[in-house]
Formats: sequence, structure tokens, C-alpha cells
Amino acid sequence: MPHLTSRAEPAVAAPSWVPLVAACVGTFLLLVYTSIVTVALPAIGAGLGAGYGQLQWIVDVFTVALAGLLLGFGSLSDLLGRKRVYLAGLVLFSLATLVCGLSATPGELIAARVVQGVAGAAMFATILPLVGLTYEGRDRARAFAIWGTVAGVASAVGTFSGGVVAQLLGWRWIFFASLPMCVAAIVMAATSLKESPRARGRRVDYPGIGTFSLAATGLTYSVITGGDRGWTSTGAVLGYLVTAVAVAAFVVVERRSSAPMVPPSLFGTRRFLGVLLVAFSYYFAGFGALPVISLWLQNATGLSSAATSAVLASQLVVLVVVSALISGRLHARSPGRVLGGATMLLGLGCLTAVAVLASPTWPALLPALVLTGIGAGIVSPVFPAVAIASVPSEYGGTAGAAANSSRQLGLALGIAVTGAVYATRGEGSEGATQGVLLVLLLCGVLAVVSGLAAGWLLRDKTGGNVQE
Repeated sequence: MPHLTSRAEPAVAAPSWVPLVAACVGTFLLLVYTSIVTVALPAIGAGLGAGYGQLQWIVDVFTVALAGLLLGFGSLSDLLGRKRVYLAGLVLFSLATLVCGLSATPGELIAARVVQGVAGAAMFATILPLVGLTYEGRDRARAFAIWGTVAGVASAVGTFSGGVVAQLLGWRWIFFASLPMCVAAIVMAATSLKESPRARGRRVDYPGIGTFSLAATGLTYSVITGGDRGWTSTGAVLGYLVTAVAVAAFVVVERRSSAPMVPPSLFGTRRFLGVLLVAFSYYFAGFGALPVISLWLQNATGLSSAATSAVLASQLVVLVVVSALISGRLHARSPGRVLGGATMLLGLGCLTAVAVLASPTWPALLPALVLTGIGAGIVSPVFPAVAIASVPSEYGGTAGAAANSSRQLGLALGIAVTGAVYATRGEGSEGATQGVLLVLLLCGVLAVVSGLAAGWLLRDKTGGNVQE
């Protein structure tokens, strides 16, 4: 018999992971700066002569800009190309980070943080779509899992490293140290990421972007100013008026727009509202109080900035571990109940803060930090997918972006509100301890009530839970 040979099948080339690395480095940079300044606030205040209200803004303006512009940059990237918008955001983020480190006054640092937040919104709106454009099938699922792990680790690294770097090298190095990574991210992104096809015949909802951002900024400003100067002060009252006008204007322009940021009909979807409620409340309750807790640990209990970083990092380490080991299984079973139940667990964690009143030392906070870490570790990887599944498929991307925007807005207002509550108790160890207790009780009640409401909103008409 003749020897028969078969033609070899062409080998399927393994995907390059360089684009994923580029996206993960950008994500790491972006999310590190949501938390890295938290523990360094006393050092920044001493170095720049910043007051309490200014320190709140140094944390908050980044998140306000991120939340207010995230949806808008998603629309803009559809027209201009996601890679182009991502690269522009990354370059601007790098320059703003350099300016942050060089700032000589609180005002300069706040302005640079605003630019960081604007650039971060451009990055955050385009990173995941770019990853999805590059990979398919199992490779895409693996890429998203790796990206989610990096996102969780980034927050933990930010909280821990901020205090350590500030104590050992000075607060300016929390900005300078990341510049080489910024350069590497730009080079990798420019050479490895694919450009997305541009949408034709669509318009960017600039009035919606502007009014939404103004409303978020006005509300945050009024809360911070009210807590710092009085709730009837000129600045606070002006903030209330700006917020009310901006909200009314946003409703009007969204109803009239042919291409709104978020179609108004989605707000009539009960499950979509449930996801937004969870996103807002779990970030408000879980992370909004961290700047206040950081100040209390350093000023009232005498911990160094490095030790404070270690204490706060316990929450985020638990978050990462739980997210990796538990939440995937729960997500597959009943995401509706998981979101509501985990948000309530986070609230119950905050309510254990009653121990702080009886024992005003840092170990009294550990039960609250561990329980909130567990709750947030369950919620974090679940709610984006549930958000997408809660609306018609053509609005899935919008729903995911809206959930992320609600999460960032919850963080911004959480920082503002908890800071204002903390400031009402006055100075001194006793007043500071009572202030932390009130803050955590507020966060606990909000999360428990929101978890109950979300559990009802996320149930379908048959009494089951939202399924993907």
C-alpha cells in the first residue's frame, strides 16, 4: 500500500497577551489613584497647608470627574475610535500625575486631580471594550478575569502604598513613582491595541454630559462646603441651587435628545434601578468613609501613615480573596439575591463599629473592615454583568457604563457626606471617635436598607432572581 500522508492542519496562533497587559497597566494606574491619596492626606495637608475641606476635595474631585464623564466618553469613543480616546486619556493622565507631584498649593493639586479624573474617565470608558475587541471565546473570558483581578489588586495596592510611600519618601512620590509605568503603558497601548470601527450618523450628547457632570459636582460641593462652613452658608446654598437646576436641565435634555447618554426608558426598568442602587450604596458605604477612618487612625489613635495603610489594606485584601474564590459560584446561581444579600452584609459590617465607641483603638475596626471586604468582594464582580442582563441587549453597554458611573458617584458622595458628618463632632480624640461611629452607623443603615430594596427590585415577575 502506498504510504498516505494527510495535510497538516494550519496551526492556530496563540493570541498575544501584550494588549491585555497594556489594558491592565492602564487600569492599575487609574484605580490606584482612586485610593492612593487616602492615607497620605495628613502628610499632604501638612506639606501644602491644606484645610479639611481642601483635603476632601483632593480625594473627591478625581471621583466626581470620573463619574460625571464616564458615560459621555463612552459615546465619544464610538465616534472617534476607542483606541484614540484611550491613548489621549492615558497621555493626559500621565501629564496630570506629573503636575500633581509638582503642585505647590492645595488649589494646584485639586486642579491637577480634576484633570486626572477627566483623563481617567476616557480610559475607564474604553478599556474593557478594547479588551473585548482584541480577544474572542475562551481567551476573552480569561482576559476579562485577569483584568478583574488586576482591578481589585490595584485598589488594595493604592490604599497600602499611599501611606508607606508618604512616610518613607514624602507624599509627592505617590505621583512621581508611577511615571515610568505611565510611559510603559502609553508605548504598549500605542503599539498593541486595535482601533475600533467608528460609528456613523451618531451624535454625542454634550448637553446631557454637561448637565449630569454639573449636577454631580454641585451636589458634592454643597455637601463638602456645608460640612466645612455650615449648611446655610453662601457656598452650600449656591451648591443646592446649582444641583437642582442641573438635575432639572438633565431630565429635560435627555427627554428631548435623539441620542441620550442613558435612554429614559431604562429608568422604568425595575432591575436596572436595582443594580444602580447596589452600585451606588455599596461604594458609598464600603469605601466612602476610608478618608475619615484614615484621619481618625492617624490623629486620634496615633498610628503612622504606614501602619494606617496596613490596617485599611485588610479590607481590600479580603475583597480580592473573596472575589477570586467565592463570588463566581454565587454569581452563577442567583445574582439578584447575591447583590442584595451582599450589600446587606456590607452594611452589617459597618454596624459592628459600635465597638469603636467602647474601645477607641484600631483593632476595634477590624471586624468592620473584614465584613465590608467580604460584602464588597461578592458584589464587585457580579453587578456589571447583572446590569447588562437587566436591560434589552442593545442597551447592555450603556447599562454597564451607567452602573460604573453610579458606583463612582457613590464613592464621591460617600467621601463628601461622611467627611461632613465627621467634621460636626469637633476635634479631639473623643469627638473624632464619636464622629467615626456616626459615619459607620450611617453607612451601615444605608447599605442594609439599600440591600433590602435591591433584593426586591432585582426579583423578576415570577418571584425568581435576575438571570443572565
